[in-house]
Amino acid sequence: MAETRAKKRWLPLEANPDVMNQFLLGLGLPEEEAECNDVYGLDEEMLAMVPQPVLAVLFLYPLTSQSEAERVKEDSVEKDYNKKVYFMKQTVGNACGTVGLLHALGNVTSEIKLQEDSFLDRFYKSTANMDPAERAVFLEKDTEMEVAHCVAASAGDTEDAAKVIKGMIEKNPGSMNFNVIAVSRKTV
Repeated sequence: MAETRAKKRWLPLEANPDVMNQFLLGLGLPEEEAECNDVYGLDEEMLAMVPQPVLAVLFLYPLTSQSEAERVKEDSVEKDYNKKVYFMKQTVGNACGTVGLLHALGNVTSEIKLQEDSFLDRFYKSTANMDPAERAVFLEKDTEMEVAHCVAASAGDTEDAAKVIKGMIEKNPGSMNFNVIAVSRKTV
């Protein structure tokens, strides 16, 4: 008989650039390297207000039966992940903000300099050769990240990306539960 275990759950991380910036600063992202910023709209004028260059975009959207069905369908297909893309599965409930930030920074480590021997530096070096499922298990067992996430959660909300985001919003036209945050190179 297979052993079942309760799924680990964290408090949700507020989709707020100030909260996310403090969280990342504490994990080893130097203040002068990058920062999270709100994206107030997806039209050209609003996108022009986002500090440049944008390194990554986080898109938070509501889960629906349709989006969950699409996710289950995608998860059922065996994939060969591109080693150039830093990706991990999310196995901890309510950790989507943290996992999104780990994806964002993990894919731009060549563009930014992390604090030597910081949590983020150690995390990416430790998980570099793992597959997405192994990275998820590593994160799930990491008590340092769990504590940092809990502290941050109790504190507090680009053009190709815009097209994808608009498509997701169109699937849920009556919902106001969307948020877009850009991780940008810090401007001096």
